[in-house]
Amino acid sequence: MMNVPYSSPDVSLPRDGGEMLNLNKLRPKNVVLFFYPRDATATCTKQAIAFSQAKEDFEKLNTVIIGISKDNIKSHEKFILKNDLKIPLLSDDRAEICEAFDVWKEKSMYGKTYMGIERSTFLIDGNGTVVKEWRKVRIDNHVTDVLNAVKNL
Repeated sequence: MMNVPYSSPDVSLPRDGGEMLNLNKLRPKNVVLFFYPRDATATCTKQAIAFSQAKEDFEKLNTVIIGISKDNIKSHEKFILKNDLKIPLLSDDRAEICEAFDVWKEKSMYGKTYMGIERSTFLIDGNGTVVKEWRKVRIDNHVTDVLNAVKNL
């Protein structure tokens, strides 16, 4: 990806509930877009719950939080229901948006390589410009770091 700031790739994907969500239609709101590897895994659950719990704090700053993974809508709906999530989750089953944001990466585990999502978060301002990105995210204090970045817009 380019150095920030840069224009956000267009994002229009199906969300939980089945409707399409297009980021351009959210303007002039800011958007926190977080990519995570998989629904219902320990770290992804912790991350989604933390963002969901901070939803009101972000909303006070004119900011919407949206999660993206390759999981299908049915998986997202179960994940949301089980964890009482308050944020929309988008399904990028073909990894097109993941590739556009350069988070679709070769990974390795136990000596095997595979393609997967690198946990990453992007802050997109109300004009559709990516103004900050976090790559290879570690969960501890991440939501606080993102919230502080939104406060500094």
